[in-house]
Amino acid sequence: MIKRLQIILWLVSLGISSLGQSPTVFSTRNGKAYFLSDAPLEMISASSRSLIGVMNIEDRRFSFSIPVSTFEGFNSALQQTHFNEDYLETDLYPQATFKGKIIEEVDLGIPGQYRIRAKGKLDIHGLDNDRIIRCDVSVEPGIIRVKAKFTVFLDDHDIKIPSIVNQKIAEEIQVEIEFEMQASN
Repeated sequence: MIKRLQIILWLVSLGISSLGQSPTVFSTRNGKAYFLSDAPLEMISASSRSLIGVMNIEDRRFSFSIPVSTFEGFNSALQQTHFNEDYLETDLYPQATFKGKIIEEVDLGIPGQYRIRAKGKLDIHGLDNDRIIRCDVSVEPGIIRVKAKFTVFLDDHDIKIPSIVNQKIAEEIQVEIEFEMQASN
């Protein structure tokens, strides 16, 4: 996982021409992701602290990834097994990713509070979807904190739920992410 983050950092930093000036690349290795399935017969929630990512504040491009199998906190071990083996098929699709660019012409090198929109490809279960996700961003020297809430529709990612349990698993999953990025260069 660290090797993958290093490769991503290297690729993003290729476009940096301001070496020696203010940091332009920020990264995280322990961001938090949480989801909630609020269905008529059951609530299921789980979280992970394995979200990694990188952002170049100069061109506002980003790439984030989370190993799907790192989610824990389900109502039972069997529920977690079904999540990984039957629904998200983590052997075939081990990562969920979001890659893209911040839409607003905002300078995240300047401390402050920002409400931005991140536009990109959300890949879950092997299917990309174009998404725009609103984020609250707090910038301090050398640190960027990000929080976002959004919905993931199972149909958008071809995640099939057997009819026998369709009252226990919501078709719309509520997702929250929160992470802190540090200057990387």
